Amino acid sequence: MDIGIKEILFPVLSLGGLGLLFGLLLGYANDKFKVEVDDRIPKVRNCLPGANCGACGFAGCDAYAEAVVNDGVKPNLCNPGGATASAGISEILGVSVETSDPKVAYVKCNGTCDKAKTKSIYYGVKDCNMAMNTPGTGDKSCDFGCLGLGSCVKACKFDALEIVDGIAKVNKENCVACGACVTACPKGVIALVPKESKVRIQCNSNNKGKDVMDACAVGCISCGLCAKNCPKEAITMVNNLPVIDYSKCVNCGICANKCPKHCIENLRKPANTNKVEPK
Repeated sequence: MDIGIKEILFPVLSLGGLGLLFGLLLGYANDKFKVEVDDRIPKVRNCLPGANCGACGFAGCDAYAEAVVNDGVKPNLCNPGGATASAGISEILGVSVETSDPKVAYVKCNGTCDKAKTKSIYYGVKDCNMAMNTPGTGDKSCDFGCLGLGSCVKACKFDALEIVDGIAKVNKENCVACGACVTACPKGVIALVPKESKVRIQCNSNNKGKDVMDACAVGCISCGLCAKNCPKEAITMVNNLPVIDYSKCVNCGICANKCPKHCIENLRKPANTNKVEPK
């Protein structure tokens, strides 16, 4: 055999032999040490919308699917998937369907540009979290209200938020209650509330009386009339702010009617002050 051919052939054969050997070893290792995956996991994953929003408390849809199958996590934690996802997952797992009331993000602030007073002019980056780390923390006098710089808008993957007249507004038709905006807001102004709720607190201030009025024309002054007049005792005052227990609330609207500052939104207008009707 010509020496030139040998110099080419032998290395090729050697590399080919080594490749074959390593391939056999990898195949054996894969078969020997493979981890069995429950075939229900990909089925559960297919029931999820793929938003990877983290509303369920897990890093993404894959992690949630694994937790549902392997750790017994509840199948109804996917807000974007809603009742459809919950029903599909429950069927795969062979468990009863667990449903929860649909929720929507709500901005607990009505301090628009004409109602909220300003203490300075903010020239920084249009981002609420950045503003919180600068002297003055934004331009509004209220230390608890919406900054209106759009961190929540950037966090929302569903185009459900926009800044209107200095505060964030939610498009409830687009909102899937993933909670990304809740996490993004540095002031805790956004909360998830039952989608069918008719009365909602439009203030986030923990101040009282004059301190509130000095900062905002429509802020809650913590008078407590809403709680005193609620026929179902669904409202309690917490840190100078009314908090609604929606499991007790019957959406009568009396609290909104009694509020002297009109800081309780009443979607069931006019308020029924004569009797309390069930939902």
